[in-house]
Amino acid sequence: MKAIEWLGNAVRFLDQTKLPFEESYITTDRVEVVCEAIRSLRIRGAPLIGIAAAYGVCLSALDESTETFEQFLATVLFARKELSQSRPTAVNLFRALERMEDALRKATSIEEAKKLLIEKALAIHQEDAEMCRLIGEHGSNLIPDGATILTICNTGILATGGDGTAQSIITTAHRKEKKVKVFACETRPLLQGARLTTWELQQAGIDVTLITDSMAATLMKRKHVDCVITGADRIAANGDAANKIGTYSLAVLARYHNIPFYVAAPSSTIDFTITNGVMIPIEERNPAEVREVFGKRIAPENVQVWNPSFDMTPNELLSAIITESDVHYPPFLFREQNFA
Repeated sequence: MKAIEWLGNAVRFLDQTKLPFEESYITTDRVEVVCEAIRSLRIRGAPLIGIAAAYGVCLSALDESTETFEQFLATVLFARKELSQSRPTAVNLFRALERMEDALRKATSIEEAKKLLIEKALAIHQEDAEMCRLIGEHGSNLIPDGATILTICNTGILATGGDGTAQSIITTAHRKEKKVKVFACETRPLLQGARLTTWELQQAGIDVTLITDSMAATLMKRKHVDCVITGADRIAANGDAANKIGTYSLAVLARYHNIPFYVAAPSSTIDFTITNGVMIPIEERNPAEVREVFGKRIAPENVQVWNPSFDMTPNELLSAIITESDVHYPPFLFREQNFA
C-alpha cells in the first residue's frame, strides 16, 4: 500500500476519508485537486502533506497552457502560494514548498524547470522514507520487550512517505520480535486513531486495542502503559511540539503517572525559525466536524463549537524527541546546522 505515488505526469493518492471502509485511490493531473485533498484530509499527516505539496507543484509545471518562461514561472509560483494556504500548522508543507521554489529558481527554461522540480519532489519523498526508517531504528531501542504503548492520531504509512514516525517505532519493535502491544486513542473529532491507526496496525499483525480519548487516564492509573509515543506536526527550536489535539493531555497524564513520553518526527518537522511553541499557528477547523460523525448530527445544530485541530505540548513534558539523526534528550536546543 502506498499513500501517495508519482506516475510521471500525474499523482495517485489514497483517499483517507474513506478508510477503513473503502480503499479508494484518486489519480489527478491537477494541482487544484491536490490542494482540496490536503484541506479535506484526504491527504493528511505532516510529512505526507509536504510530499503531496511537492508533487502538486510538479503538476502545475506540467500545465501546457503557458507559452513563455515568465508565464510558466507565474503559474508555478501561484500554485505554490495556493498549496501554502491549504493547511497552516504542519511545517513540512512550507519546508517542501521552499525546496521546490529553490529548484525552480535554478532553471533557465521550461523543460529544465520541469526536470528539476520532478527530481526534487521525488527526492523529498525518498528522503522522508529513509528518515522514517531511521526514526524506527532509533526509537525501537527505547522500547522494552513486551511493552504496552499508548499513541494518538495516525503516524504510520498513511501519514508519511515511509513506515511512519511514531508508528515506525512500533512496527520496527514488532519486526524485532519485541511483542509490543498498542492502545490507540480514537482521536476525536475525526477519529484518525480509530479509522486509520487500528487499521494499519492490524494489517501489520500488531496487537492493538482501541480506546476513547477520555479513557487514557484510567488506563495509565492501572499501570497498563509503559510509554506514550506520538508524532508532531511542528516542533519549535526549544522542543515545544504541536500535534493532534489531545496530545497535550496525554503528556500531562504521562508526567503525573511517571510514564515516558516520546515525540517522533523527522527533522523536516522542526521549525528552526521559531523559539517556542507559542509561535506555532494552530489550525481551527469546521464546527461540523464536532457536531457530526460521518455526516450524522450528534449535537444541537446551533450549539457553539471550538475545534482546534492541534495543541502544543511544552518541552518540559517530553522525555525525548526522536528524529532520523538520534534520540534527543532535554534540554532541547535544535539548530538547523546540526541536521545538515
